[in-house]
Amino acid sequence: MTGKKKSAPSRAVVRAGTPLPAGYASFLDGLKTRIRAAQVKAALAVNAELVLLYWRIGRDILVRQDKEGWGARVIDRLSADLRAAFPEMQGFSPRNLKYMRAFAEAWPEPAFVQQVAAQLPWFHNCTLLDRVKGKDVRAWYARQTIEHGWSRNVLLAQIETRVHERAGKALTNFKGTLPPPHSDLAQQTLKDPYVFDFLTLGPDAQERDLERGLLEHVRDFLLELGVGFAFVGSQVHLEVGGEDFYIDLLFFHLRLRCFVVIELKTGEFKPEYAGKMNFYLSAVDAQLRGEGDHPSIGLVLCKEKNKVVVEYALRDTKKPIGVSAYRLLEKLPAKLKGNLPTVEELEAELGGKTKPRDE
Repeated sequence: MTGKKKSAPSRAVVRAGTPLPAGYASFLDGLKTRIRAAQVKAALAVNAELVLLYWRIGRDILVRQDKEGWGARVIDRLSADLRAAFPEMQGFSPRNLKYMRAFAEAWPEPAFVQQVAAQLPWFHNCTLLDRVKGKDVRAWYARQTIEHGWSRNVLLAQIETRVHERAGKALTNFKGTLPPPHSDLAQQTLKDPYVFDFLTLGPDAQERDLERGLLEHVRDFLLELGVGFAFVGSQVHLEVGGEDFYIDLLFFHLRLRCFVVIELKTGEFKPEYAGKMNFYLSAVDAQLRGEGDHPSIGLVLCKEKNKVVVEYALRDTKKPIGVSAYRLLEKLPAKLKGNLPTVEELEAELGGKTKPRDE
């Protein structure tokens, strides 16, 4: 008796237009997330290996130059030989080999290269070599770039505005109004001065002009404020005791988990500004602060400030308040504009971009 053939297990075929199985969308999203994460990890691993390779090449060149007296011309020959041996690879130009040598000279410790420098793209490292003097400052920018994910253009902007000298320098009363370590984190979040070089305002500009300019350049403003600031609104309305009040700018800081109230002043800091900010913070904490949020923080941004006056104004204030100055690009007198060289003329005069020096 001939038995029936067992049929192969049926496969579910999903044709276009037919309903998808339950949970398919979330399954697909999960796969996409994992694939993207794997791609990022693979790219980071490749970058780290490349940076480490460049460091080892630079270290070997340094050793040969030190012990065997190799001159600069050897680099040109080495570049030609390496490019002939590895025509499919980029990065063996004489200029890049000199960067490798400078890189190894700047970071002689293998541990730092593996843990920090190798986590940055190669051209970020070249930017640090070109633009930052001093090992400690260069290391600070390297770590900040990794922590905040700065692009090369953002890194350049931070270097040009010397953010390492401004971070954490606002005058505050945080140590007496916030518990540690929250007070330390809040302190490091604020700067002094803030650099608004993307604005062009005349000497008679009013506070509304400053606020309008910051909102028109909100991307640059957020970049200057730093990572973690989320914009909530401008002229935020608060009603207290039947009266209307308006906050200039309101942010929420994702890492601090608190609202940040910013008041803009186009003149010098005055003691009464602290009292007004104290009032705003009480109102925000009462009306907007959510469960689990930390106490709101105030920042008074003024054109100028007297350190002693600020310290006295904040000394007995119960709410956490910081005071910082800001710097902006004032309008140039019309008669001077035609006399100033253009960026292109300056670059031509200086001979182009800075290159690593030959030794």
